[in-house]
Amino acid sequence: MRYLLALSFRGTNYVGWQRQPNGLAVQEVIETAFDTITQQATKVTGCGRTDAGVHARQFFAHVDLPDKLPAPTIHRLNRLLPRDIVAHKFIPADDHFHARFEAMSRSYEYHITSRPDPFRVDLAYRYPWYGSLDSDLLNQSADLLLDYKAFYPFCKTRSGVENYRCDLMKSYWSEDEEDHSLVYHVTANRFLRGMVRLMVGMCLQVASGKLSLDKVATCLASQTRLEESYSAPAHGLFLTQVLYP
Repeated sequence: MRYLLALSFRGTNYVGWQRQPNGLAVQEVIETAFDTITQQATKVTGCGRTDAGVHARQFFAHVDLPDKLPAPTIHRLNRLLPRDIVAHKFIPADDHFHARFEAMSRSYEYHITSRPDPFRVDLAYRYPWYGSLDSDLLNQSADLLLDYKAFYPFCKTRSGVENYRCDLMKSYWSEDEEDHSLVYHVTANRFLRGMVRLMVGMCLQVASGKLSLDKVATCLASQTRLEESYSAPAHGLFLTQVLYP
């Protein structure tokens, strides 16, 4: 029987979603919990991959369990999970449902703050040059990305992807002046490895006068690397929504 699992996690203590030999992954923790419940090895397939330190307010996965076993309850599953990973729903799914391949869109937020805050450590990037950012250029940078369909300049090297095409549906910044904070919002049908953090870095480079919009446009048109490429730190990034048909 295939089940859909809805969860959220704080990524600070993990090397990302996917199992890796160099540290503890969210996938490994959840699979270990299911192993305890089912008393056998269990494979959990996520809706995507997240980098080390990236968080997810909404994340989906599917898991196949033997029909003879009763479905694990959310309460039992959460008792086996650490406090920084929480299961919200666990429901039967179609046998052919695939958490990753059937997702229509994914939305991310990147959080930036201008001042130290003990309650946002590891949850927002304290940008040292916040006061020097040009808000008009920040939004022009985000708008520019909507004009393109291929994003080779915003993909980590050695990613192993066959194509760099992505359909961006949203790309904009919002500002909370009282809180002295910024949030980048982006939605697409798919994302390349490291793509959001590299796009955030580009926007910051342009808004701080270190990179021109014309150069970004040239690199996007020619699908070449940006020499001034900058990847924003992982801890400010949140996966916020995954939509299915």
